[in-house]
Amino acid sequence: MISKAHVSALLTAAVSITFAASPFFVQDFSGFDPDQFPVAQEDPPVVPAGYAFSIWGVIYLWLVVGMIWGLFRRAEDYRWDEMRRPLCVSLAVGTAWLAVAVVSPVWASVLIWIMLLTALTALFLSPEDDAGWATLPIGLYAGWLSAASCVSLGLLSAGYGLFSQETAALVFIGVAIALGAAIQARLRRAPTYGMAVIWALLAVAFDSWNESTAVFSLALAGAALVLLPTLRALR
Repeated sequence: MISKAHVSALLTAAVSITFAASPFFVQDFSGFDPDQFPVAQEDPPVVPAGYAFSIWGVIYLWLVVGMIWGLFRRAEDYRWDEMRRPLCVSLAVGTAWLAVAVVSPVWASVLIWIMLLTALTALFLSPEDDAGWATLPIGLYAGWLSAASCVSLGLLSAGYGLFSQETAALVFIGVAIALGAAIQARLRRAPTYGMAVIWALLAVAFDSWNESTAVFSLALAGAALVLLPTLRALR
């Protein structure tokens, strides 16, 4: 009889594949439409430069390879089993995220925070012995989600008229910096987490350097701040 742990391993590997395949089924999504918000969001400064989203290719591939490796080599490992439960939830929600984002930025923001919280839970539970197959890819995934979750709140707060675009960017970039630095310092491993946050912050700085000095300066300073615990994790 197949054990519950083996079923969990199989399910997590399967949902990592559906998550990676989701862009093929929602090909018309290239970011939120400005008119999806009551206050149209034309070139909001909280959003990273377009090149930064290429990180998803690495995230998808690494997660799929890692979870398939874990299925064949660590199906019964209790440490992997603990990690798989929240990760499976995160990836299942992520599979539906693009389809929801096309329809509703509000629900997309709710879902991305669910993805983040469950991904962080999986990251802290991930086995240190198999870092290259579990901790590091999940760290990259959770790090990008940390930045993306704050970007979603920045878009909503400006899009619903709570803040101006620049104020929303400053507030929620600040949240992303604090969140990223605190989690990487607490984690003390998985430097890929901090690397993903830094990648996002540098892309925000790059996109705003000629538009908003305040946003550019904050994002750049934030990247330097997150770099400190990331370097400690590398050592």
